[in-house]
Amino acid sequence: MRCGGASLLVRSLFMTTTRNTSPVPQRWQTEIDAWCTAMQAAHLSPVTIGLRAYHLRRLARELRSRRTPWTVTEADLLTWATSHAWSKETARSVRDSLLRFWQWGESTRRVRHNSAVVLPRISLDRPSPRPAAPSAVTAALSSVTDQRVALMLRLANELGMRRGEVAQVHPANDLVRDITGWSLVVHGKGSRNRVLPLPDDLASVLRAAPEGFLFPGPTGGHLSAHWVGTLVSRALADGTTMHQLRHLCATEIHDQTHDLRLVQTLLGHASLATTQRYVAVDDSKVREAIALRSRRWQAGGEIATS
Repeated sequence: MRCGGASLLVRSLFMTTTRNTSPVPQRWQTEIDAWCTAMQAAHLSPVTIGLRAYHLRRLARELRSRRTPWTVTEADLLTWATSHAWSKETARSVRDSLLRFWQWGESTRRVRHNSAVVLPRISLDRPSPRPAAPSAVTAALSSVTDQRVALMLRLANELGMRRGEVAQVHPANDLVRDITGWSLVVHGKGSRNRVLPLPDDLASVLRAAPEGFLFPGPTGGHLSAHWVGTLVSRALADGTTMHQLRHLCATEIHDQTHDLRLVQTLLGHASLATTQRYVAVDDSKVREAIALRSRRWQAGGEIATS
């Protein structure tokens, strides 16, 4: 598997985010390709492989004075990493890619020392739930003229799917039926698949889709996750992102069911703590609950349930 050449899918996943288009030095490319083969053998998803290879290609372009990755020093990596004004999430992702690449280099005896261990751990701030405004979603669905984008909106809003999961939908392979109706196999992060029940009308749309990926790419395979997210964000406008539809889905399903584990299953999270960060709490309900409890104490000095 050649990350920068033969795999059109992996190559297209991140090419739209690459600013420096200068060639990757051949010795770097050879090692990156070998690492991609190892990751493919470990059954990592194409999205994960593409992202990690992108990080290494970017490093290779910016450290051209180092003819191979195995001559890169700890000082080189530390200086390079601190020269970029990345968000914490991006910096953490880059660090993970570098650590795993040099760990692979150690395990295959390409290098004696993991130079990336010098990069400090990065703790992420606990994000607040940020669901899209329902009015923004309604406006987008009523005004979008591209039926392809309308379908992306529905999958993200009604099923809480990530942009990479939406990009990979392949109806012929992913639609399954049981005694209660049609469901969709969703290819999640870390190669963790889940099966989500489909509303009848959405199932009919997917069943009628042409052969192949639901959102085919211009050079084969499917559209990149980045481009799917861009198309949906443009339709939503006002700075609303596709990922906020996932937060909205989680919040509304939780309001309906009061079942956090159900929401965890829906979103495909490994950790319940992650799911909690997606569910917004209605401040008015908090105020109402506090006021009600206060009235009970004022009335009788104890909490009554009558």
